[in-house]
Amino acid sequence: MSFTEHAQDGARAFAAAPSLLAVCIAFALTPAASFAATTNTEETVVVEGTSAADTSAMTEQDYNAQTTAAGTKMTLVQRDIPQSVSITTQQRMKDQKLETLGDVLKNTTGVFESVADSDRSTFYSRGFMIDNYMVDGIPTMFEARWNLGDALSDTAMYERIEVVRGATGLMTGSGNPSASVNMVRKHADSREFKSNVSAEYGSWNKQRYVADVSSPLTENGNIRGRVVAGYQHNDSWLDRYSQEKRFFYGVLDVDLTESTAFSVGYDYQETDVDSPTWGGLPRWYTDGTKTNPSRSDSTAPDWAYNNKVSKRTFATLKQNLGSDWLLTVNGTHTEMQLDSRTMYVDGTIDKTTGLMVSPYGASYPYVGGTGYNTGVRKVDSLDTFANGSYELFGRQHELMIGGNLSKQNNRYFSAWENVLDTDLGNYSDFNGNYPETNWNPLSLAQEDTVRQQSAYMATRISLADPLHLIVGARYTKYKLDTLTQNMEKNNITPYAGLVYDINDTWSTYASYTSIFKPQAYRDEEGKYLSPVTGKNYELGVKSDWMNSRLTASMAVFRIEQDNLGQTTGGVVPGSNGESAYEAVDGAVSKGVELEVNGALTDNWQMTFGATRYVAEDSDGNAVNPNLPRTSVKVFTSYRLPMLQDLTVGGGVNWQNRVWANVSTANGTLRSEQGSYALVDLFARYQVTKQLSVQANVDNLFDKTYDTNVDSRTYVFGEPRNFSVSANYSF
Repeated sequence: MSFTEHAQDGARAFAAAPSLLAVCIAFALTPAASFAATTNTEETVVVEGTSAADTSAMTEQDYNAQTTAAGTKMTLVQRDIPQSVSITTQQRMKDQKLETLGDVLKNTTGVFESVADSDRSTFYSRGFMIDNYMVDGIPTMFEARWNLGDALSDTAMYERIEVVRGATGLMTGSGNPSASVNMVRKHADSREFKSNVSAEYGSWNKQRYVADVSSPLTENGNIRGRVVAGYQHNDSWLDRYSQEKRFFYGVLDVDLTESTAFSVGYDYQETDVDSPTWGGLPRWYTDGTKTNPSRSDSTAPDWAYNNKVSKRTFATLKQNLGSDWLLTVNGTHTEMQLDSRTMYVDGTIDKTTGLMVSPYGASYPYVGGTGYNTGVRKVDSLDTFANGSYELFGRQHELMIGGNLSKQNNRYFSAWENVLDTDLGNYSDFNGNYPETNWNPLSLAQEDTVRQQSAYMATRISLADPLHLIVGARYTKYKLDTLTQNMEKNNITPYAGLVYDINDTWSTYASYTSIFKPQAYRDEEGKYLSPVTGKNYELGVKSDWMNSRLTASMAVFRIEQDNLGQTTGGVVPGSNGESAYEAVDGAVSKGVELEVNGALTDNWQMTFGATRYVAEDSDGNAVNPNLPRTSVKVFTSYRLPMLQDLTVGGGVNWQNRVWANVSTANGTLRSEQGSYALVDLFARYQVTKQLSVQANVDNLFDKTYDTNVDSRTYVFGEPRNFSVSANYSF
């Protein structure tokens, strides 16, 4: 079957999504031609056409960004990038109260969350885990067996967050064909003093305070500084759980000369959690029937804690090389520290005695375990690239060339104590009062080092006025050193994209890139799986209006992979319950995505995204069926024309049914979560020019839903909650 036929299959499948989609498409594609955009000034600008030369200016209140370097490291408008791109701006984060990286991702088109427990989330796109995270375009986090709760990273220090879906080998080297996430830091861009402080109170005694101050440090403004600092404390709907967070971000921006700019900065986040869960609530009785736990139930004992500290130092040098060429040098050092004592309760419950039966068999005769973990993850990265234009055959083209060095070291210690079912007693009587063990001495649980050396290049060739070709490649040398094995792989990742401008508003594109992903999974013999290899294809159309204040895109994609690691339900011999994996060939994910994002009018902002895909192996078995195949995400804000000080809005996130076949001591059982919608609302009133107040309600209809179907335990999502906040600028 050809790719075109597969694309048609994806389009037909997408038609099964809610009919709201067609309405939103038809509506969203009309405003640039028919709406009159009214500004806050004395003048009125009337947008009468769809030309890219429209003079509508991007504002700080927009949900979109005019240009981005996402996907290619060349600064382009989104319609010139031959891949699906989603951007979440500071204004949308403020409106929707997206205060952590996880908040942003679970509200991003085509991105889905799988929650392990109270603190750890993993994100997926197009059926595969997202394992490439960047800050200002350079990788800072790679996949590791130990999830340190990176999704809790605070967004107060970021200007926007960009997500490129599909394979992103040109930018990141190795990685899954899911997406890459780039966090763009705030900088001291203004030569005027600016300050903003906010205070928030919400459900479960949430208190949050943030200050953001930017100022010139010299009379001419050539040296500028910006500081963001915050504190948050909150309890939870979970019994005994509480979290305290402190964060600081500081950056110094210096114009060394008219052609040389330098930035140096540091960010710090400390997150302390009392009584975190490790895993969720037991899902089944021994007879295969479901338990019926309360959302507030917790398996965490009183003494459990999970404390994390993240520290990052960075420096950036930008040098104009004459004409329009720019050299950029980025360097960063990141360190994440973990100190945790937790208890894992897992198994099926005997209805008569209340005792739990271990799922692990004779070799692991315990319900779960108590674990004491401490460790450090360090990442060093240096990225250097130059980009600019060149002339060839009488036409102007663009070139980007660079290299990257990165090193990640993981070093974790742990102590482990088995807990027998008779020790725990009747599970229905458990209230967190299980005594803390006398911990065994810490032993080294994991030590590995991942090194990547990359060289990359891409050029955007102007074949004709409406036709541009982007071609490039990245060479990656990947080396993994562990306590027991060493692995070294070299790979060249090609990239090609063709963009055709239909007119000043619409363009169409096609792109291709290969897939290369070394795996940290081990099989039932304890050996690491071979790297994932494959191909990523994408076709789409894009458009923008009002100088990219409003953009729209629709894409069909097909991803082919071999050696894809899938869990066997067993464990790696000699490990403390590490899941064993097997390599699966012929895995295919195909589907279609749609997004509309930005300003419908000066008073109306909207983000609408919809995804439909299927993912199967060569035998027709579903790949990761615990992820929704169809989803719709919409959020909007509207400033009332007759009452300009009042802004109202809200959104809906809907997803279809998900399921998983889960291995238990009583055989394989089916876990399911039906389709559901989460509704959020907000309103903001501008009391004075400096002061605004805002109220948010999340999960308005108090929907109960499970976020962890691929497990023997329930992990429920947030119940209905509210927050009120005040924001003052001066």
